[in-house]
Amino acid sequence: MSYGILLVDDQRDILRLLHSTLDTLKNSELEIIEAPSGEEALLEVGRHRIDLLVTDYLLPGITGIELMHKVRVKHPDVKVILITGTTDRKARDEMLNAGAIATFDKPIALADFLDVVERSLGLVRTIFPPESDAKTQARRSRISDLLANFRQDIKADAVFLLNDKGLVMARAGDLRDSSMEVSLLSGLTAIFTAGLKVAKFNHQENLDHYYVFSGGDHDLLMVPADPGYSLLLAGNGLAKRENIIDTLDAILALRNEVSRSLRSMGVTSELKEPEGPPPPSPTPVVKKKSKTGELQKTPPAPEMEALLKDAAKKRVKQEEMDEFWNQAAEQHANKSDNPEVISYEEARKMGLTPDGEK
Repeated sequence: MSYGILLVDDQRDILRLLHSTLDTLKNSELEIIEAPSGEEALLEVGRHRIDLLVTDYLLPGITGIELMHKVRVKHPDVKVILITGTTDRKARDEMLNAGAIATFDKPIALADFLDVVERSLGLVRTIFPPESDAKTQARRSRISDLLANFRQDIKADAVFLLNDKGLVMARAGDLRDSSMEVSLLSGLTAIFTAGLKVAKFNHQENLDHYYVFSGGDHDLLMVPADPGYSLLLAGNGLAKRENIIDTLDAILALRNEVSRSLRSMGVTSELKEPEGPPPPSPTPVVKKKSKTGELQKTPPAPEMEALLKDAAKKRVKQEEMDEFWNQAAEQHANKSDNPEVISYEEARKMGLTPDGEK
């Protein structure tokens, strides 16, 4: 079965970018058609079957939404992705309310774009693949019922069970705009992983921490189910001051149920030691007294370290050491530490003694 994808944009470089990005899927079932304007796009609609329309929001003489309605006259089931240079939220809401499955701001997040394409056409997912082994499917079917019931009870938009790689193990519902689902879940997974490290450094026996993001398309709440899995809740008003406590109590109760289900299936993880470079080896130090009389630790000077290392390599004979100290004693024995004092021999040579030289 082939799938027709119509790309529409008045900027040729955008068309080339989207076309080459779709080529990376290496899917021979995709037929990709390009059109630089709405009028030319309508001509292509009459020539080809179109399953997915990817169009700029603002086109010369016609908008992407108007083009979408015209294409649906010929292909009622066509899926639509809208691309825009504006970040205005009202404009994005207008696109979603018009029936677009996703909207992307320029520059386009290409991984998310490919993920939406694969999901919208029902292709084998390569960008964000689900785990498909029999054990995973059994796990997903058991937990999905928990998530679905919870979502209905709390009136949330979506509930996800994510693994530590950011893959969706089970879900109930969808985000209002799934355009950036890959990037969103990847970012949350990075936070989840960092939280595990903090919990370990903080010597927490239990993973009693959570993350709240208020506002935007959804309020988001994420809690760790165990070191290998996290729960993500998305909905409107869940993080409001008057609701946040009840929401947290509810998702923590769900976490307990999910954790029990994971344990019953033998799917558990231990809190691992934080990853990172090994601690540096201790550096030898010498101690000196500060002005207050307290001992302070000070690293030895590089020159001293070099001398000590060199001395350790050399073996000096006892006779050489004795000779060195004898010479030093003869040279410095009659010298005073006071620069204003001279020895008797020096005074004699200067004629300052009764028998001295003049």
